[in-house]
Amino acid sequence: MRKILHIDMDAFFASVEQRDNPHLRGKPVVVGGRPEQRGAVAAASYEARKYGIFSATPSRVAATKCKDLIFIAPRFEVYRQVSSQIRTIFHQFTDLVEPVSLDEAYLDVTENKPQIDSAMAIAREIKHLIHQETHLTASAGISVNKFLAKMASGLEKPNGLALVAPDQAETFVQQLPIEKFHGIGKVTAAKMHQLDIQTGAELRQWSEPALVRQFGKVGHYYYGIARGKDDRPVIANRIRKSIGAERSFFPDISGLSVLMEELDAIATLVHLRLAENQRSGYTLTLKVKYANYQQITRSRTVDNPLYEVDEILTLGNELLRTHIDEQQAVRLLGLTLANLVDKDRSPKQLSIGFI
Repeated sequence: MRKILHIDMDAFFASVEQRDNPHLRGKPVVVGGRPEQRGAVAAASYEARKYGIFSATPSRVAATKCKDLIFIAPRFEVYRQVSSQIRTIFHQFTDLVEPVSLDEAYLDVTENKPQIDSAMAIAREIKHLIHQETHLTASAGISVNKFLAKMASGLEKPNGLALVAPDQAETFVQQLPIEKFHGIGKVTAAKMHQLDIQTGAELRQWSEPALVRQFGKVGHYYYGIARGKDDRPVIANRIRKSIGAERSFFPDISGLSVLMEELDAIATLVHLRLAENQRSGYTLTLKVKYANYQQITRSRTVDNPLYEVDEILTLGNELLRTHIDEQQAVRLLGLTLANLVDKDRSPKQLSIGFI
């Protein structure tokens, strides 16, 4: 039986800004583009979240939700430095550390360097060291697999510490509202509600073939997590192969101008994530899921790596105009960059073409 931790920094980018600028403390703060520019929220303080402002909210929408909202330009170099401090702490306990982003990671502490039997004690000590060294808070979830640990870390945010023990897993999952499941987005949750799936207990009543018929390959994952099962290992030094962002819409949206406006915010998020990871990429993929759940992806590979918002958006809009079926309503849009390289790496020559 594994002992898995999920450590998630609390409102990381915004918390770093509030830490470094006392005048921002206790105020609604977002990190991202300003509303007069196109852009999206990369992170929101807990004060901003009270107004319904979260990561990926378009900046123009965020500004309408809170008139006192403070917009801060991201300082990714600072965030990376703090993230490096935090990962150094993780490695004091185990080398099985799988970063998900700058502010989030899974740790397998089944066997750990201090030889501490209690995963709860390790999580508590990691939280203490993070606060001591960075003056920031983290939330920790502890369980026997990645899914349950991830769910646990969100139970008592901010500055939370929660355990889903093996004998609690089945009950915990059964009572969980379906929209709270990690990996089940807003649109999928809405479809599940239409199928009378409201909780984990009702999801568990579905067979694996039936879930695959309704939701495609991800149905296998839904079948497992409905039973509190997740066999994915914690993979150290995982190489990220792509960076992207997507948005689901409920109700569905339609019209080229509306779709292009939404793609604007998505392109901004992709750029922010590229900046966070200091990467650029050669291959841009547009993902469209229609109201009838038909999905298309269209890609183009370019000669020079894409990084800036305008570069990503220009190519994304071209793919959208060329391939969108304007007669159908859309429930999901996404952009992903692959063939990643370090941001400052010299361009290589690649042929242009659709995949």
